[in-house]
Amino acid sequence: QVQLVESGGGLVQPGGSLRLSCAASGIFFSTYVMGWYRQAPGKQREQVALITSGGTTYPDSVKGRFTISRDNARKTMYLQMNSLKPEDTAVYFCYVQTVSNTYWGQGTQVTVSS
Repeated sequence: QVQLVESGGGLVQPGGSLRLSCAASGIFFSTYVMGWYRQAPGKQREQVALITSGGTTYPDSVKGRFTISRDNARKTMYLQMNSLKPEDTAVYFCYVQTVSNTYWGQGTQVTVSS
């Protein structure tokens, strides 16, 4: 059974940093497309980072501030978030996309507020 477990969310002041983690089990981790989405109240879901064998992709809203990475040996993906803004407040979800399915984590709340 595939499981993705996120951690690392919380409350941070504007300008601060957080690192989210997404630990995977039950899946051959290293070869799949994976990334992070966020969902804020009243807003559309937004993909904030994508990692493939070819590299990484970010939308303009987070480019230069967020960095996605993965440790295949630990089967863990990370999202380093720097220079956080109040508009980054959302629930963040990790996902792994295989040939036949897409698996999601349970979400972790990130709140940026003074």
